[in-house]
Amino acid sequence: MIISRTPYRVSLFGGGTDYNPWYQEHGGLVIAMGLAHYCYITARHLPPFFEEHKSRIVYSKIEGVQNHSDISHPSVRGCLEFLNINQGVEIHHDGDLTARSGLGSSSSFTVGLLNALHALKDRMIDQSELSKQAIEVEQNLLCESVGIQDQIMAGHSGIRLIEMGPGNNWTTRPLVLPSEYSKELETHILLGFSGVSRIADKHAKEQIERINSGKNHELLKNIFALAKEAYSALSKNEEISCIGKLLDQSWQAKRHISSGTSEQWMNDLYETAVKNGAFGGKLLGAGGGGFFAFLAPPDTHEKIKRALYQIKVWVPFKIDYTGSQIIFCQNMQKVHTTS
Repeated sequence: MIISRTPYRVSLFGGGTDYNPWYQEHGGLVIAMGLAHYCYITARHLPPFFEEHKSRIVYSKIEGVQNHSDISHPSVRGCLEFLNINQGVEIHHDGDLTARSGLGSSSSFTVGLLNALHALKDRMIDQSELSKQAIEVEQNLLCESVGIQDQIMAGHSGIRLIEMGPGNNWTTRPLVLPSEYSKELETHILLGFSGVSRIADKHAKEQIERINSGKNHELLKNIFALAKEAYSALSKNEEISCIGKLLDQSWQAKRHISSGTSEQWMNDLYETAVKNGAFGGKLLGAGGGGFFAFLAPPDTHEKIKRALYQIKVWVPFKIDYTGSQIIFCQNMQKVHTTS
């Protein structure tokens, strides 16, 4: 039996520049953080004792199938096909936070499942290769409308800079900050769930269409430039208020990136947070709902929470630096590393 643990992520700057049609031509830059809340995948070979099914998949639904091609869950079906696993398996998913909420949960699932399935085959792969395989599964095998930051962050985590293109190449490296500064940044972040789950694919498809038609050119140029400015500001350990103001400018651009990215109730919620002390913030993910993140002085957090009565769940924010890990492996002595 294998158990993998994979973090979710909070994207700060550059969201939208990680879609292939944009960064392959213009280049992209994302600054994001791993979130110390996790997707857990348990995987094992299923003994051939069950006449009613060969494999069993347990998530919000329970699937029992004879053929892996009949699995409804796209990521499970895609990962098993990608790794050419035909033997019966049992896979369980448990998540600390809700899906479809803008935290990259779908890619955390894919990365965590690939990690677990590799370990089930008695091997481990490095973080970059794990991210590349997740991108391959989601973009090319499943033909999903996704960028590439989520898979990279799920594999690596930490406070990270992702540089993409021009062309199909990407690199990532940790944004090394003094311990006191990173802790200060961490304590300024407020993370709240709007209560509205959404399917990101709808908003992502529209964003890609707008990129291909040239409608988002100036917006994405601005978002890219602000990500560069934020990287410079963070590298110089500038005041958190400065980072918050850049975050606000980036959100003012990003909320126009597709028709459903930000609705009026979201705009009102955001403005209320700013009026009550937030330097800036953003709706996480492709839009339409999910989690809000705000940068605000710690002594304003309770005031902001009281003002944002619409948000019922506030999630403690802490940065994860581990990336996707195998936290339990019965046959760990057999597992070897490969790239």
